[in-house]
Amino acid sequence: MSDAASSQTFTRRRVVILGCTGSIGQSALKVAADIPERMEVVGLAASKSVGPFVEQVRAWRPKCAALADAAAAAEARALLGSSGTEILEGEAGLCALATLPEADLVLIAIVGTGGLRPALAAIEAGKDIAVASKEILVMAGAVVMEAARRKGVRVLPVDSEHNAIFQCLEGRRPEEVSRLLLTASGGPFRTWPAEALSTVTPAQALKHPTWDMGRKISIDSATLFNKGLEMIEARWLFDIPMKRVEVVVHPQSIIHSMVEFVDSSVLAQLSATDMCFPIQYAVTWPERVPNRLPPLDFARLSKLEFEAPRTADFPAINLARQAGEQGGTLPAVLNAANEIAVDTFLAGRCSFPAIWETVAAVMESHRHETHPGLDEILHADSDARVAAAAVLAARHRA
Repeated sequence: MSDAASSQTFTRRRVVILGCTGSIGQSALKVAADIPERMEVVGLAASKSVGPFVEQVRAWRPKCAALADAAAAAEARALLGSSGTEILEGEAGLCALATLPEADLVLIAIVGTGGLRPALAAIEAGKDIAVASKEILVMAGAVVMEAARRKGVRVLPVDSEHNAIFQCLEGRRPEEVSRLLLTASGGPFRTWPAEALSTVTPAQALKHPTWDMGRKISIDSATLFNKGLEMIEARWLFDIPMKRVEVVVHPQSIIHSMVEFVDSSVLAQLSATDMCFPIQYAVTWPERVPNRLPPLDFARLSKLEFEAPRTADFPAINLARQAGEQGGTLPAVLNAANEIAVDTFLAGRCSFPAIWETVAAVMESHRHETHPGLDEILHADSDARVAAAAVLAARHRA
């Protein structure tokens, strides 16, 4: 059969992108442009970035689009006029977009916790979801995965690390797995002495050595909270106990993660550092299709290095392990306190180490529930934000 003929048998996924103006959303649109025969964009949503959102709606002409911010939605409607795209607003608009009858897959790429209710709405509507917003599974992994099992839908990982593990685990049973090994670049301060971390500025922390990412995730990578959150996410995605999820520093970011099996064999997934790779695989899974992404040139790879993370100097991994092992509402508390601390650091109102110190203080004071429902999780998230703000304000006054 010819290439042209065989390509006609492929499934074309109709995709809603929640978080279309962020780095993941923009990469997803690149994938859609690269493989239009496999990916059709039927919905777009953003928070409040009106300019980029309007440009994307004009370019892709989806039936529906949404902005979480009502004022931004009104501005977008005025700019778009009679474009043919209905502009929805608020959380209700995001949920409506996530449940579009014509959608097959909903890509959740909203930073923070704003994607949780739309993700659950998509699942209840029988849609597969592709998760790039790790906070969804960190906060409510048990709730989300139970809903997905009940509705018979797939939760496909888009984070490069989890997508790599997903590829390595294809066809393998959980009891065959010894360890999941999440790779970390180590961030921009991997070699800095501990005493110098108090001098870190937001501008320095935003300069990631290998990835071009948004502000929040760049700071999380610098503190290693990103890796800690990924550990909790992996525990839920792959139904593996926290004690079998580990982190190894790999500065080149070529190996995106690894799986060690009970026979001590290790499988790794490698590619260039481009989020289009895992996004495409989530869209086309279980098939692989050609694209215009750059292949690895092994002759030019000078070395692949590995080292243990400096958990004493960067405690985020240990805090995340504690939260993941205790479970309940504690992961939501860790995530919420970290978000508040990162925002405060980016505003120049706290030091870099204050991020993990604040998270540790809020976790210590939290009385967590072991088997919470969604309401209890969201309540814990809200309380943790208030507690983190109070801790940071007290530190600022001192």
